[in-house]
Amino acid sequence: MWLLLLVFVGLLLLYRWYRQSHILENLSDKYVFITGCDSGFGNLLAKQLDKRGMKVLAACLTEKGAENLKKEASSRLRTVMLDVTDSGSVSSAAKWATDIVGDAGLWGLVNNAGFGVPLSPNAWQTKAHFAKVLNVNLLGPFDVTVHFLPLTIKARGRIVNVCSALGRLAAVGGGYCPSKFGAEAFSDSLRRELRDFGVKVSIIEPGAFKTPMSSSENHVKPVEQLWSNLPSQIKDLYGEQYYQKYVQNILQLTENTSLNVHYVTDCMEHALTAVHPWTRYSPGLDTKLFYIPMSYLPTVLSDYLLCRSSPKPAYYLR
Repeated sequence: MWLLLLVFVGLLLLYRWYRQSHILENLSDKYVFITGCDSGFGNLLAKQLDKRGMKVLAACLTEKGAENLKKEASSRLRTVMLDVTDSGSVSSAAKWATDIVGDAGLWGLVNNAGFGVPLSPNAWQTKAHFAKVLNVNLLGPFDVTVHFLPLTIKARGRIVNVCSALGRLAAVGGGYCPSKFGAEAFSDSLRRELRDFGVKVSIIEPGAFKTPMSSSENHVKPVEQLWSNLPSQIKDLYGEQYYQKYVQNILQLTENTSLNVHYVTDCMEHALTAVHPWTRYSPGLDTKLFYIPMSYLPTVLSDYLLCRSSPKPAYYLR
């Protein structure tokens, strides 16, 4: 009985591997638009697809980011300035892309641009802090997708949305987790909506990888600023000891990031180039072995495991 089960599982995995190994032909004819190419995942993916011969349209937030990227890529790669939180900027980029791709349409749209700080207790933040993250991580991708959708449908192409393992398990406070939960929901509804148009939608759920956005400096400084500006009443409830421990946890989290950033971009590339792309990709051992399994545990158990290493507020210790 067990032998038959093992044989069945083995054949199933072999079939899945064989099915997912089929790659599209004529990749050099396909246009891909990527947001957030100044650094990190977007920057690496743009160069990776450029080396594959694809026609990359890389959207950058800064002139410096665009210039640096063009120096490291071929003449095929083109850049455009894009602020995903500005509908005027999105509309302008869509018109620019339309003029370039013409009747070929847009094979791939990668919503990669993201923003993650501050990560702190919710009570330390304001509505403006949440709004800034939501505008970049959720409303921005929605706006970009809607503007570029006619081009993607024309090519019967692919949409790749970069979400997060924290879009499955809200392990930290702030707007980042809600924005990624929302991005997951948006991607799911979009996938079903576009199915009959021949457009495939994939979700990337990375764990912790070492990028400029995940650096300790980018995370610790915003937390320090929040703490220094808190009303005395909130500070008294949490206490200095809580704050110091929280900063230590942030430092530990940023230090334990994976250097293998290509694991994420390899998943993006597969979603764009495979004949049968996956619906979800979960690069990173922390995603596969911690975040995803933890998200399926009973709430009482996942809460206990997540809170075990959390600092205790002064109010609790009274």
